Amino acid sequence: MKKPRRSKPIDHSACRHRHDEGEGGFTLLELLVVLIILSLVAGIAAPRVLGYLSEARVRAAKLQIEALSSAFDLFYLDTARYPTEREGLDALVHGAAIKRWKGPYIQQASVPLDPWGNPYQYRIGGKGRPQIISYGADGVEGGTDGAADITIQQ
Repeated sequence: MKKPRRSKPIDHSACRHRHDEGEGGFTLLELLVVLIILSLVAGIAAPRVLGYLSEARVRAAKLQIEALSSAFDLFYLDTARYPTEREGLDALVHGAAIKRWKGPYIQQASVPLDPWGNPYQYRIGGKGRPQIISYGADGVEGGTDGAADITIQQ
C-alpha cells in the first residue's frame, strides 16, 4: 500500500489578504454616487427649510408687534394717552418722567429688535393709535414678499 503523499500546507493568509483588500473601503464611484444623492436631497429640501425659516420670522415679528401693542394699551390705561412719536417705543421701558407712568410695560430691559435684528418703527396711525412696523428682511421701508413691511391693523 502506498502511503498518501503529504503536500505542503497551503498558506491561506495570502488569499484572505487579497479578498479583504477589495472590501476595506469604498470605491470612488460609490462615493460619487452617495455625494450625488445627498446633493439632490439637499437641493430639494433646502428651499423648503429656508421658506419655513422666513415664514417663522414673519410670524415672530407679528407676535412681537402684538405684544408691543398690548404694552401700549397698558401705557394708555395708565397715562390716558399713547407715547408721542418722539417718545417712541422707548416709553414702554423708560418713561419715569411721563406723568402717571407705571411701567415698564415690557419685561425686557430694552425694546426688542425685530427677527432680522432691526429696530421696530413707531408712528401714530389713524385715530391716534400707535402703529408698530418691521421693515422686514431688507430693513428698508416698502418691499414685497419676504422683504415686505410687517405690521398689524389696529
